[in-house]
Amino acid sequence: MQLFKKIKNMAQREQTQQILAELKTLAKNNPKKFILDSFALLGEGKSFEDNQIIGNAKLNELGLHRLRVQWASYMAERRRAYLSHFVDQADAQQFLHQGFILKENYLPEHEFKALQKELLEQPLNAREMLQGDTVTRRMALDDVALKQRPVTQKLLNDQGWKSLLNYVASFDLQPMYYVQSIISHVRKAKPDPQTHLHSDTFHSSVKAWLFLTDVKEDEGPFVYAPGSHRVTEKRLQWEYEKSCEISKANDILTRRGSFRVTSQELETLGYNKPKAFAVKKNTLVIADTYGFHARGQSVRPSTRIELWAYARRNPFLPWVGMDIFKLPILNQKLVPIYWQGLDILEKRYQRHNPWKNVGQRYANESAVIRSK
Repeated sequence: MQLFKKIKNMAQREQTQQILAELKTLAKNNPKKFILDSFALLGEGKSFEDNQIIGNAKLNELGLHRLRVQWASYMAERRRAYLSHFVDQADAQQFLHQGFILKENYLPEHEFKALQKELLEQPLNAREMLQGDTVTRRMALDDVALKQRPVTQKLLNDQGWKSLLNYVASFDLQPMYYVQSIISHVRKAKPDPQTHLHSDTFHSSVKAWLFLTDVKEDEGPFVYAPGSHRVTEKRLQWEYEKSCEISKANDILTRRGSFRVTSQELETLGYNKPKAFAVKKNTLVIADTYGFHARGQSVRPSTRIELWAYARRNPFLPWVGMDIFKLPILNQKLVPIYWQGLDILEKRYQRHNPWKNVGQRYANESAVIRSK
């Protein structure tokens, strides 16, 4: 009876009535889009531009975005509490305080040299994206590539490696794997937008870098604000204010749900100053990219090369497993499927695909794409 009373009281609140009225109006105006946007709302959807519910000014004034951030954080904490049993507690503590796990000399020297040989001295199917003055090249580590690279395949199948990624992601999942090259100053243009501190989305997600070359502090290192993965009351208020002002945002990536943050805002939020990962090769960094991060500025033409992993799942799921992408028929074909999907969307529906096919390439080659 107490539960029914609580539900009845909630339904009678003025705020709840306002939310229901706004949702009813949206559903009436465009029923098909409302259904699609509702599914995105209950999952990873983050774009304030494309989703009429997520980007609804009235709903966000009533606390929609803030609620999504808060609930996603709560669920991630619950999942990590379980996954923490599968990682070294020193690594778990480092993550809880910093938002990343840093491990120098990750592989034995002979294994790392063999990995370098496989990934740097053999070409791979590649795509490039030009942003500002910088090209990001990603080369697929799919089933075809891995059959020819046993050392790489052994690493990606290693349970210790997978447990670290799963813990930071808060899911037992299958990442996409690439060799990634960041090639700076390929043309005269505005700076790479990825050099602005930002959060990838409203919830925890994982990216990992096993650096295949040394990274200098002034040559585009990965940058992260330690502790900024934590959802504090100040952060929730900041997220709320951003969501209410989203229509005024000049930055398109912010409007698409990847909020940019200034140095002054970072300080006000109480987070630590950004740390630049000027590291030696064979250093592993795994980070929760809800935390504020960026690509550091490069003062000269440079190339940063890494084995790179990325994964993101529905943040509201209560379970850690059941990832369909781990199925043998899919787990080493994710990148080709993703690329093919982008090509189909561009060809059939005129959706711009920023990832251009540049054929077989070596990781340390000069950029192919140099203009839009």
